[in-house]
Amino acid sequence: MNGSLIGINVALFVLMIVSMWKIFTKAQKPGWACLIPIYNIIILLEIVGKPWWWLLLMLIPVVNFVIIIWMINLLSKSFGHSAGFTIGLILLSFIFFPILGLGDSKYIGPAGKPKETQA
Repeated sequence: MNGSLIGINVALFVLMIVSMWKIFTKAQKPGWACLIPIYNIIILLEIVGKPWWWLLLMLIPVVNFVIIIWMINLLSKSFGHSAGFTIGLILLSFIFFPILGLGDSKYIGPAGKPKETQA
């Protein structure tokens, strides 16, 4: 029984890595960056259009929850989705991250602003 649970966990872990890799490549970032701790957050912040120092905010207790939820919301918007999709990314990440990375979602720019209109 424990072997099957380990197998399911490994499968979900691999699915999440593949999904993040595809999310990064859809945003014209190197896919391998999702594998490197801390650097992956910096790249994710670039994808959503926020400065690198937001990483420092993630070190502050309680503030980190707000920043992470905000960042996930901006990721959702960056691919043209709504707040409802953000809730899915937070509560059912093993379903919604693969939808974002492996599905038809297209990167439209940081926080949903098309690349041409950014200053």
